[in-house]
Amino acid sequence: MIGESQARARFALLIERDPVPLAEAALAIAAEDDPTIEPEVYLTRLDAFADRVRRRASGAAAMLRAIREVLHVEEGFRGNDQDYYDPRNSFLSQVLDRRVGIPITLSIVWLEVARRAGLRLEGVGFPGHFLVKYASGTGTEVFVDPFNGGEMLTAEECAARFHARAGKDLDPRHLKGISSRQILARMLHNLRRVYSERKDPVGGYWVADRLLQLLPGQLDALRARGMAAVRLGGVEAATKDLEDWLERAPRSADKSQVKAELARLKRSRPLAN
Repeated sequence: MIGESQARARFALLIERDPVPLAEAALAIAAEDDPTIEPEVYLTRLDAFADRVRRRASGAAAMLRAIREVLHVEEGFRGNDQDYYDPRNSFLSQVLDRRVGIPITLSIVWLEVARRAGLRLEGVGFPGHFLVKYASGTGTEVFVDPFNGGEMLTAEECAARFHARAGKDLDPRHLKGISSRQILARMLHNLRRVYSERKDPVGGYWVADRLLQLLPGQLDALRARGMAAVRLGGVEAATKDLEDWLERAPRSADKSQVKAELARLKRSRPLAN
């Protein structure tokens, strides 16, 4: 059932690289939604932002301020709090065109502009609200919230905000930097939730497929791809994924539902002549 689209094939090639090129892979994800995307247009735009940062600042503190000035003050990048669950917020091309996004895609813009300007930042998988951080060689850390205009925070302020929201202490591991592969996985999980809420099986199918390309052991994505294939009428693809899922997750609480779906699929198959 999976058509080897150019976007899927490009994503497969990109995730074989180490490290995974973050902007290029994010644009390959966006190209599944809009195959007319020309990645070089957006990569050149990131280069141009970085050139402006590099011309006006040197040193980590000054460069952080310059990135905020270029992206948020001059270019107007902002968090889309009016329509947070619009799928366009998860497509890097759309974020660069529209200047609005969610924390993780705006963070990708920060990461890529900083890298091109010569400043190493890291993505931070903060619970419910992605951040980026600068870590100096002396142990000083500065956290940046691209969704809120590039606001800069200390680790203590991040922990206090989490405690105020969740009513418990923040696990320090949630302030660690994560890899490009992990960032892409989190972006895809966000998209999967969006398409699930919209009851969109086409989106749900290809996003689950990308997750399985990126992380082949993701059993939740395997089940999601199988169930999306059911809704799309792909009997063979659905049967293969759901049987594979049952074999690999025999103790899951969902196994009865999946077995019932498989039985229904088998009854729906036309008899051979």
